[in-house]
Amino acid sequence: MNTRDIQPVAEPLTNDGREPSVLPWAQARQRISDARYYWLATVHPNNKSHIRPVLAVWVGDTLYTTSSPRARKGRNLNRDPRCSVAVTAEDMHIVLDGLSSKVTDPVLLESIAEAYRSKYDWDVTVTDGGFDAPYGAPTAGPPPYQPYAIHPTAAFGFVNDPALGPSSTRWRF
Repeated sequence: MNTRDIQPVAEPLTNDGREPSVLPWAQARQRISDARYYWLATVHPNNKSHIRPVLAVWVGDTLYTTSSPRARKGRNLNRDPRCSVAVTAEDMHIVLDGLSSKVTDPVLLESIAEAYRSKYDWDVTVTDGGFDAPYGAPTAGPPPYQPYAIHPTAAFGFVNDPALGPSSTRWRF
């Protein structure tokens, strides 16, 4: 799914009596792309949520993150693709609800690796269906790291800056 080609339906979330407005998806998408840190929530086998901080990159209008196949979040995504990603921008908080999928296409993997090198100075190299790197997060374990695409089904923007007005928004894909 390429969200650049899909214009989600925007709905206001404001319930404070003021005339609500909606933010354009492009504004939320830019904040997601520019963020440095993200929180990924996956579904544990016992149906409880499993939330961990992750690094992520926005490439070709899709959000990508990685996990070791041995890490709990990677095992969760392999078992159940439902996930959410939370992002904090200076003027709003954003939550993406969606479905994940493994990325294995070599051309796309190289684009994602370049985005990680550029954004985080993380020296990843493309290997057979994933990434190798000289280091990872202390809890990530050794490589390889599996990249995942996050395909949104809905997104929520919670405005915390009065300059944006009463424009907390839900986008449905």
